[in-house]
Amino acid sequence: MSIVHTSLPDVPVLDLFAGSGALGLEALSRGAERVDFVENDPRTFRVLLENVASLGAAERCTLHREDAIKFISKIPVGDVPRYGVAFADPPYRKSLAVQLADLWLKQPFATIFGVEHESRETLPAGGDTRRYGDTSITIYRV
Repeated sequence: MSIVHTSLPDVPVLDLFAGSGALGLEALSRGAERVDFVENDPRTFRVLLENVASLGAAERCTLHREDAIKFISKIPVGDVPRYGVAFADPPYRKSLAVQLADLWLKQPFATIFGVEHESRETLPAGGDTRRYGDTSITIYRV
């Protein structure tokens, strides 16, 4: 979050593989205009709903219970990215981080895209990768 915090005020944010919603809710607290959360797991989605409601953030959030890759593939193609910032924290060992980066490189759906992944996983060129032990975060920018 500290890498992109200055880019958050007044922009729409996308939180893929949202889990509890921690990243998107943090983005709201730092001034994001709104957040689209995408989470497919039914139990985790219920936790996400509860967290958004308990923080009184529902009016600035849209929750999507669906597969993140399918969600991205439905984002309308345009000259301007739909989101100012997008985050993704996909499950490890499924090559999802690579798939997400490939999709972003083909058609940027956000001006800034940050994806968390295992440090041993190599993402496509063009991003700035920061390593934190066994975890890395790669940030792509338009």
